[in-house]
Amino acid sequence: MTDEYVPRLGRIPIRHLTPQQPENRWPTKAFAGEVVTFGATVFREGHDLLGVHLIVTDPVGQWTTHRMHAVAPGTDRWEASVRLDTEGTWTWRVRAFSDEWATWLHNAEIKIPAGIDVPLMVRMGRELLSRVRNRKVVQDALTAFDDHRLSAEAKLAIALDPKVTLAIDAKPLASLTTDSETLELRVERTRAGVGNWYEFFPRSEGAKQAKDGTWTSGTFRTAAKRIPAVAAMGFDVLYLPPIHPIGEAFRKGPNNTLDPKPGDPGSPWAIGHAAGGHDAVHPDLGDLKDFAYFVGVAKKHNIEVALDLALQASPDHPWVQQHPEWFTTLPDGSIAYAENPPKKYQDIYPINFDNDPVGIREEVLRIIRHWIGLGVRIFRVDNPHTKPLQFWEVVLHEINTEFPDVIFLAEAFTRPAMMQSLAQVGFQQSYSYFTWRNTKEELAEFFESISHETSGWFRPNLFVNTPDILTEYLQFGGPAAYKIRATLAATAAPLWGVYAGFELYEDVARPGSEENIDNEKYEYKSRDWAAHEKAGTTLAPYLQHLNLIRAAHPALRQLRNLDVHWSDDESILVYSKHLAAQHNDGVADTVIVVANVDPHSVRETTVHLDLAKLGLPERFTVTDLITGATFEWGADNYVRLDAFGEPCHILHVHTEKVR
Repeated sequence: MTDEYVPRLGRIPIRHLTPQQPENRWPTKAFAGEVVTFGATVFREGHDLLGVHLIVTDPVGQWTTHRMHAVAPGTDRWEASVRLDTEGTWTWRVRAFSDEWATWLHNAEIKIPAGIDVPLMVRMGRELLSRVRNRKVVQDALTAFDDHRLSAEAKLAIALDPKVTLAIDAKPLASLTTDSETLELRVERTRAGVGNWYEFFPRSEGAKQAKDGTWTSGTFRTAAKRIPAVAAMGFDVLYLPPIHPIGEAFRKGPNNTLDPKPGDPGSPWAIGHAAGGHDAVHPDLGDLKDFAYFVGVAKKHNIEVALDLALQASPDHPWVQQHPEWFTTLPDGSIAYAENPPKKYQDIYPINFDNDPVGIREEVLRIIRHWIGLGVRIFRVDNPHTKPLQFWEVVLHEINTEFPDVIFLAEAFTRPAMMQSLAQVGFQQSYSYFTWRNTKEELAEFFESISHETSGWFRPNLFVNTPDILTEYLQFGGPAAYKIRATLAATAAPLWGVYAGFELYEDVARPGSEENIDNEKYEYKSRDWAAHEKAGTTLAPYLQHLNLIRAAHPALRQLRNLDVHWSDDESILVYSKHLAAQHNDGVADTVIVVANVDPHSVRETTVHLDLAKLGLPERFTVTDLITGATFEWGADNYVRLDAFGEPCHILHVHTEKVR
């Protein structure tokens, strides 16, 4: 006799739970204050109606139950949205049951008016009501059902009274109750999912060039003078490229040339010198006390400092002498330098993580803990996709177990499988393909994907530019392109970032590349911020305005709430960000973005909104948060967007507080 087969499904099938990661190897994640939509496919045989509940348990063991609602008729899909405010590990499951009262009510509404099985239907209704205890409104209904003077139609009307329905829904008459498996969800601190990032090179802030062309580096002290301006624009994370000693061997000159002149600073990513490695600061910038001063000034302006974690070494790094086994030795005895053909980085040795995986991992953990001890809680990780995924899985687990508030941003412009897997094993944030998504169709597809398909684990940080990336859109789009890209990044996701110089429309590329000419990676760059402000040739006031809008509208600080709408023009992109009243202290927050993504044109068209998705009436009032203009809108609306004036609407829908 064979063992009895144990079914994998419960009495009522509950399938396709979301959110969860593919293969469910690691918990899905959210950030404190995020509204998460939980979903499941629930169905059963026959026509009896179902009830579906979501049960969530917070990190201290308190649980709440939420009624799930059917969505997308015909799909058997059920959903409920819950705001998660407590950091830590949550659990959740779905409970399905045969809803006996709803089933009876549905049948009674058909049969009693049609005169079918009327006495039987009344008797069945009375028996169900008799099972409800200690609720006055239901007891009154039961008394009415016992009143032989009342017609069946009158008794049905009493059963349909919303007060009766609500009383029974609070504790449904359930049978065949079935629970799904229990899943985990990790809620991280809010900054893991919401932030306005700004990047600058501290060596450039305060750098001075003498008449003979030689430079004096900026320091942590001079760079700190730039912090108030960064804060005034509304940025709350300040990311610094590597601040460590830079190697002399094979040092790169301006524009990545191989013939540096005396005094050329080299690439900060060529880490390591006699002055130290990853746990030291470049002597030109100061010492660790100066770094602590810089971090303290940032903190006074409500800014967190993010450091670059670049796991590579210059030929002068102490590791090369102390641990040559950590690198790849070629047949001719030389150590392999970094390449990304046709690019060559002779000044950088990549680490071979297979030669001494335990030793390398322990050293990296030591370095991270070192900077954590100096007040750093955010790391932007350089090229994590060139390191083993297993390495990151262990390192991030170790650090986040010890320091749950530490955040890692993956600088991984790479293939989808690796990019998504880095997020799945623990990276809180990631660079994304946004940089190269420029058309209406590309952007609509990308925004839908990051908001719904991958939002359970992948948090995109929509950087508009980087020292390495100056896209053709920015090179040839003029100031309009900069305003459009900033608007899209600041409104489509709760994380976005800017590299210094973007606000000055720095759009000249090194020929044949997507990099700025005279790239700051290889030389000092002195910018006269005050002169641009005086001349009005800076986008800084607009960036400040965008960040003020983000601060005022919680809908823009959510990831999963974006819906794409439609326009009749191939270059007019329309999307909304909606936060329901029950998740926002009783006030719904709805923002509609309409963007002309062609930076060379004036566009007129009609935009079409799905009002049902937004819970809006046929007519409503909107205010453009850019210009202050107010309009009456509905499902179909005329727009005119001038790329040479204001290429985008950011519209706030007027709503009233729910009483």
